[in-house]
Amino acid sequence: MTLSGPDTGDQWCELLIHTATPEVGKQWTDTGEIHEECDLKGRAEGETRTVLGHPALTRILRQHIEDEQLQPGDLPFRGETGGILAGSVIRRAWRSARKAVLPLHVFESPTGKRVYDNRHTCLTEWLNDGIPPARVAEWAGNGVPVLLATYARCGGGQLADPKRRLEAAGDLPELPEVD
Repeated sequence: MTLSGPDTGDQWCELLIHTATPEVGKQWTDTGEIHEECDLKGRAEGETRTVLGHPALTRILRQHIEDEQLQPGDLPFRGETGGILAGSVIRRAWRSARKAVLPLHVFESPTGKRVYDNRHTCLTEWLNDGIPPARVAEWAGNGVPVLLATYARCGGGQLADPKRRLEAAGDLPELPEVD
């Protein structure tokens, strides 16, 4: 994780993802552990991925690191025994946060039901805001074809700009008079 100093102009952070530790269940791992550490999906062995973090996330992480007195190499969020935070804890916290901030009808809907749903919302917003698909795919850890196949209908928020560009290019030429 790379965090800029609190007084620098650019407050975006970068999170370096080097492995995945999905919660798969003890019966599905060779070690008998709930989580299985593996390389990133669709990437070569040992390859990493950088994820951009919004300035608001930078401020939250900076404060969390200070409060918890975290050192380089520490897990930013640890479970009771100091290891990986249990998925059940994350799901309970997510449910509580949704309930606290969403109107009841939205809370009871499928909107944002799973933490993973935020990924879809984020990628959709980035594409609709006109961020180039290659950049969005890189940040998301997808290839451009997968991203565009999944989010093919995104881009509605960009329609006004292409219309302006097409209008600026000029009208069709006038047809010559035919006698």
